[in-house]
This record gives sequence, C-alpha cells and structure tokens, in this order.
Amino acid sequence: MDPLDRIDELIELVQEARAVPMSRTNFMFDRTEMIERLEDLRAELPSELRKAAAVLDERDRIVDAGRREADRIVRESEAEHARLVSVNEITVSAEHEGSRIISEARSEAQRLREEVDDYVDTALANFEQFLTRALASIERGRDKMHALREIGTFQGEDAERPLPF
Repeated sequence: MDPLDRIDELIELVQEARAVPMSRTNFMFDRTEMIERLEDLRAELPSELRKAAAVLDERDRIVDAGRREADRIVRESEAEHARLVSVNEITVSAEHEGSRIISEARSEAQRLREEVDDYVDTALANFEQFLTRALASIERGRDKMHALREIGTFQGEDAERPLPF
C-alpha cells in the first residue's frame, strides 16, 4: 500500500476515534493498532526514499548523457569547422558555417540541460510535497499519541486499568 494511503488511513482512524469525555480535541484508540500501523508506514517509507534516490540517479544519468552529447556535437562541429577552413576557395563560408554549427550545438546543449533541469525539478518538487505531507501526518500522529499519553498520566490510581477502547 502506498505510504500516502497509509497516512490517509491513520488520519481516518484518528477522525473516527471516540472522543474523551468532556473534550473535543482528545480521543481514544487502540494503542497497539496505532503503533502497528505507524510501524507499517515506517517500513514503507524507505522504498519511497529509494525511489527518490533513483530519480536523482536518473537525473544525473540524463545530465551526463546530455553533456556527452553536447560535447560530441561541439567536437564534431569544431572538426567540421577546421575541415572547411582548410579549403582555400570556401574559407569565408566555412567559417560562417562552422560558427553556425557550433552555435546550434551550444543552443541544443543548453536546451537539453534546461529540459533535464525542469524534469528533475518537477520530480524533486513532487517528492518534496510527498515528504511534507508525510512529515505533517507523522507530526499530527505523534501529537495525538503525546496527548493520549498525558491523558493516561492524569488518571492517578486508575492508571492500572486498561484504556476503554
């Protein structure tokens, strides 16, 4: 199950939990069940982190491929430029053509770099949103657990009894 689905499930569990008498914000739920669900969520998060690392590796691979392609295009352009310059009767046109090829190669390399940067930025933004939502959900869950823990400490001698859920 997707970690976001797990988080949604935990939120729903908290929303549906019975309220503590005389309180609107405090609620009761099965501690063991909540811990199991949180442990399940924690077990799933590393796979998402591995996916993020794979996205970063893919970005690096694409950037490297783009650089190699740009370098290859520039080398070919420079070689073509040098060949054309060596021919006496077309020296002027060869210089112009070589410059045009180099300019096009640099423009194409820049375009490829920008596309890769946009792709990586989008992927990282999506992952950042996922992590932000996950962290917010975890923080809410921890706050709820702390609130429940405080409720348990105010029961005094009745603390020996199990919670009524």
